[in-house]
Amino acid sequence: MSEVIDHVGLRASDLQSSRGMYEAALGELGFTALSEGTFEGDSYVLFGRGTNDDFALHSVGTQPGRDRATVGAHVAFRADDADAVRRWHAAAVANGGRDNGPPGLRPEYSGTYYAAFVLDPDGNNVEAVFYAPTP
Repeated sequence: MSEVIDHVGLRASDLQSSRGMYEAALGELGFTALSEGTFEGDSYVLFGRGTNDDFALHSVGTQPGRDRATVGAHVAFRADDADAVRRWHAAAVANGGRDNGPPGLRPEYSGTYYAAFVLDPDGNNVEAVFYAPTP
């Protein structure tokens, strides 16, 4: 990821349902499920490119701060090209995500910002973005 963020984790109300969407969509961006298990009674799955676990999904637990699903978050994943953004969007929507902005240039952000948006099963706004080369 960047030099600012090391990793991101979300709590899912239905871990298996959310995993299905994220695993299919993130696979189009070169991510794989690196590991899964339980930590202090909460289930998790870690995703990343290579060996870095950049993104995690956790089940809702019982401890304070872990006792509810994440809602209303925004997470953007970088894509290698516009085709990867399109594949990511199609995979997300086919696996439980809801379209929140089809693939395309977003001139309101910049003339090179190509992105797509979906709402995950808990309503988080998830994005794949590619910065097109400047002409």
